[in-house]
Amino acid sequence: MKKTLLKNIGQLILATAEPPPVARGAEQDNLPLLDNAYVLIEQGKIHSFGPMEACPRISAEIIDVAGGAVLPAWCDSHTHLVFAASREGEFVDRVKGLSYQEIAAKGGGILNSARKLQHRSAQELLEAAAERLAEVRALGTGAIEIKSGYGLTVESELKMLRVIQQLKAQSSLPIKATFLGAHALPVAYKNDRAAYIRLITEEMLPNIAKEGLADYIDVFCEKGFFSVEETQALLQAGAKFGLKPKIHTNQFNSMGGIQAAIAHDAISVDHLEVVNTEEIEALQRSTTIATLLPSAPFFLNDHYPPARKLLQAGIPIALASDFNPGSSPSGNM
Repeated sequence: MKKTLLKNIGQLILATAEPPPVARGAEQDNLPLLDNAYVLIEQGKIHSFGPMEACPRISAEIIDVAGGAVLPAWCDSHTHLVFAASREGEFVDRVKGLSYQEIAAKGGGILNSARKLQHRSAQELLEAAAERLAEVRALGTGAIEIKSGYGLTVESELKMLRVIQQLKAQSSLPIKATFLGAHALPVAYKNDRAAYIRLITEEMLPNIAKEGLADYIDVFCEKGFFSVEETQALLQAGAKFGLKPKIHTNQFNSMGGIQAAIAHDAISVDHLEVVNTEEIEALQRSTTIATLLPSAPFFLNDHYPPARKLLQAGIPIALASDFNPGSSPSGNM
């Protein structure tokens, strides 16, 4: 049995044997620390930890931390790690004053990424994504969620999810896959939104379920993308195939996406750059996690989510990178 002993840890961070399932409000200020500690690992899992005076004398690989800190790896719960190419040209558009929505309206943004991805092979996507995965792992990410959503056709959405499945198979990191077919409306369906919704519910979802390609379903519930009604229909369809909801919402507008997500027992609502009092009260009554993605408004030069206001309201918060080729081109947690 392989054993690894970390000793002489100056500060062991989050040193608790039974962390709460979720922390709310002031609880999130509590960070259990242990000075001058050890950690014993067996078969890749933490076996025990404690003060150095209780450090076991056993045969094991010894790592002398020499007074350094040891902390848990990051869990990055919102990424778009699989993509074909970056979109740095859009930063020029932003410098010229165009908004995210204006860039999207002229065929940039998500549709730009979709055009590029549709012409890349699964092997090319896998190799590039594996490199990115290695990079974020080196930066301390120990578990990650990866979305589709740059396919927007049956073939390309499945291609993306199969690439994520291959990443799961070849990496020791815990990886969760999210189906985000409702990321943007493809040009071909510009004049028939209902037909694209049917494509998702009648073709994409059954094929995804058949191959077991996704853990979650996501929808970009935002003006210019998908309405609350469309979001609800898609979450209901996903639930029939066992996909748990976690949605993009309130990036630019308050339009009922948070309430719709809560009504469908969403694990999280992600972005929340714009949140009103009614939505905060709804989150207070729910178990849905508010996931904030501050590097997206940083790169978009937009306003940040009201993190302190949400914390003071007793709402559990998660932070994630939103790693993507356009609005958050970094997975550095």
